[in-house]
Amino acid sequence: MELPQAYLDRMLRCLGAEEFAAYLASLERDPYSAIRINGLKSEGDAVARKVLTSFEPVPWTKNGFLSEGEKPSDHPYYYAGLYYLQEPSAMAPAAFLPVTPGDRVLDLCAAPGGKTTELASKLQGEGLLVANDISASRIKALQKNIELFGVKNAVVLCEEPSHLVPHFPAFFDAILIDAPCSGEGMFRKKGGMSKFWLEHGPDYYCEIQKELILQGADMLAPGGYLLYSTCTFAPEEDEEVIWHLLTQREGFQIVSLPDFPGKCDGRPQWSSQIPEDAWNDLKKAVRFFPHKLKGEGHFVCLLQKEGVSEKRAVSPARKGRVPEDVMAFFKDVSWQMDPGRIRVIRDHVYFLPEGEPDLTGLRVQREGLFLGILKKDRFEPVEAFAMALRMEEYARSISFACEDERVKKYLKGETIDLKEEEFIEKGWVLVGVDGYPLGWAKSDGRRLKNKYHPGWRLL
Repeated sequence: MELPQAYLDRMLRCLGAEEFAAYLASLERDPYSAIRINGLKSEGDAVARKVLTSFEPVPWTKNGFLSEGEKPSDHPYYYAGLYYLQEPSAMAPAAFLPVTPGDRVLDLCAAPGGKTTELASKLQGEGLLVANDISASRIKALQKNIELFGVKNAVVLCEEPSHLVPHFPAFFDAILIDAPCSGEGMFRKKGGMSKFWLEHGPDYYCEIQKELILQGADMLAPGGYLLYSTCTFAPEEDEEVIWHLLTQREGFQIVSLPDFPGKCDGRPQWSSQIPEDAWNDLKKAVRFFPHKLKGEGHFVCLLQKEGVSEKRAVSPARKGRVPEDVMAFFKDVSWQMDPGRIRVIRDHVYFLPEGEPDLTGLRVQREGLFLGILKKDRFEPVEAFAMALRMEEYARSISFACEDERVKKYLKGETIDLKEEEFIEKGWVLVGVDGYPLGWAKSDGRRLKNKYHPGWRLL
């Protein structure tokens, strides 16, 4: 692996000869891969046992499992949204941000959605999750992952972070800023990152990061938590950004994070800009080094804003006329549905998060849960709705065993023949695997006409 000489010189100076040699040696092994279980649908290691022939837990999160040498993206459970494929160190930011059901949470740089989906799992369908990303090209992946995980209470925005501040002053209980960075910690996993480093290194990104962290601070409610992370080693992008926040905004303190094997403290001593009397505090940040643990390079720092979070009243849902076809479909759904939270935008039907704020003037990509589409004489449910349901929450459902060849047939978009004992009433049917929803089909009583989204199909 060829790395920029300026980068190597700095790492040698910072790490010292012995640790630098260990770091270089770690870059010669294959990167680690892992799965993170969807806490909205399962918990513990039951899914990992079904998907992986062997695994070990990721130490810094309760629902991550190393998956070396396997292809879990081929398993039907992946299509059921039961887990996310994620680099182990990248699981840390969402794992360490304190989130409880009912909170208002912002993922400021959210695409492609790995961290967003874990925050959604922590919310358990309660409260509000705002997932924002400035890149329109990356929003599609973010939206699909949110839908695949069955997230009901998310709003997806495509905005400059500076545009969010006047809309959400001191609004969020928890904010995650996984900032764009020079990517030094990913050199092993993505060899091409070293080229980008030469074009846009730490000096380029640190100014962006300093703006982002101040914008996040201004949107954080009293008593709230802000977690800042990068996948780089440069102190200009890590400890110096935290120091910038502490000097520019009053009332923030760094929070210590739990211990785990391979954990390393922050390295403020690597910076010439941070005074020595601040070092002890900044050492509460956490660094991930590939020669210390099974993961790539990462930096994580958790901060809390002083004050006490106030209980806020939930704004009443906006009232409007709900199409009869939609209400007729919901007679077969066991949810306690508030009609005031259903919104029709053109022919698309959405279920809004409870207490959703006014989003006027923002570029909204997805508002709540996408339920379905209104056709001339009917309502047709979509995959996002199916993934947010449990099998028992819909009147007509059928689940096939994971080993049943009809599961793959369904995922490929083929018509499914039913056995006599499986014959089911005509109409929309929720299709699943081992009790977990996959999508919709239309029953004629004896067979299922496949309605699985072409863009989601198994190739």
